[in-house]
Amino acid sequence: MASKKIENMSFEASVEELETIVQQLEQGDLPLGKALTQFERGIGLARNGQQKLQGAQQKVDILMANNGESALTPFDNSQES
Repeated sequence: MASKKIENMSFEASVEELETIVQQLEQGDLPLGKALTQFERGIGLARNGQQKLQGAQQKVDILMANNGESALTPFDNSQES
C-alpha cells in the first residue's frame, strides 16, 4: 500500500494512521527494518498533527483577539423547548 504524503493528510487521518502504527509497534511482530520505518512515519504523523493543532489554536486566538470586545457567554439550552 502506498503511503499518503503526511503533509497532505487531514488531522483525523493522521491520528488514525498513528494509532495503527502504535498498535503494530506494541505487538512487537514487525521485523526491525519495518519497525524503524513505521516509527519514523509515526514521528512524522505526530509532528504533522501537532502543527495542525497549533495552526488551529492560532486561528482561534486571532478570532478571539479580533472580536475581544464581545464576551463569551455560557450556552443555555433550557430556553429552546
